[in-house]
Amino acid sequence: MRRWAFLLKPVWLALFVVVLAFAYLCFTVLAPWQLGKNTTTSRENSQISRSLTAEPVPLTAVLPEQHSSAPDQQWQRVTATGRYLPDAQVLARLRVIDGDPAFEVLVPFAVDGGPTVLVDRGYVEPVNGSQVPSIDPVPAGTVTITARLRDPEPVPAGKEPLRGQGGDTGIQVYAINPGQISALTGVPLAGSYLQLVEDQPGGLGVIPLPHLDAGPFLSYGIQWIAFGIIAPIGLGYFIYAEIRQRRRDRAAADGAPADPQTPEDKMADRYGRRR
Repeated sequence: MRRWAFLLKPVWLALFVVVLAFAYLCFTVLAPWQLGKNTTTSRENSQISRSLTAEPVPLTAVLPEQHSSAPDQQWQRVTATGRYLPDAQVLARLRVIDGDPAFEVLVPFAVDGGPTVLVDRGYVEPVNGSQVPSIDPVPAGTVTITARLRDPEPVPAGKEPLRGQGGDTGIQVYAINPGQISALTGVPLAGSYLQLVEDQPGGLGVIPLPHLDAGPFLSYGIQWIAFGIIAPIGLGYFIYAEIRQRRRDRAAADGAPADPQTPEDKMADRYGRRR
């Protein structure tokens, strides 16, 4: 057992901890994180592709009740008849459309015989760098709109909504989250929201669809799995190399032959003797 005693030295114990912790993180955090992003992106790409050819359906068919949501129907085109509630209009700040800064304009829409749903009217560009521009009002009365169903965005931690910053309510938010906007405006909203397509009543600048690109997440996830496998193997190789070197050192000190040499060692000795 003495030949293994060196593994109890602090430097080797520290190496064990680092390698095992790294491998654990690869399999339980890093690889699942990237593979999860790949699953989400692939799901969204599939939904977008399906929505390009699917006919619009009535909103009440997918959102029949107040506070309901339809994550499996994201990007599906829907139609709804009702009226805008402009007094509860808010702005989503720090948005980027085609590489340029923008505000997205959000307003509740009361659906006839259905829920009140948040509608993303589209975008407007800021003036003088960051100021809210003049925004065209929504049409009064009953209108019929066509839009894409969208999942709510998560509310970023530590970023509170701004008040008195322009828009009908003077409220600006950092995420399009109907739950948060409902709490801010006092208007009950469905869990999903709508993003207007082109040429709609109340529409502004049309927000383009995301590019159908799966991204590098799958390859990154596989790489983290490979790293998690390679790290312990590398540790095993270093242990083997250390044991082998210690055997040679002891053999040299005792004047006895060392462990059988590898072909590379024999070749080096042969050429060394010839010189």
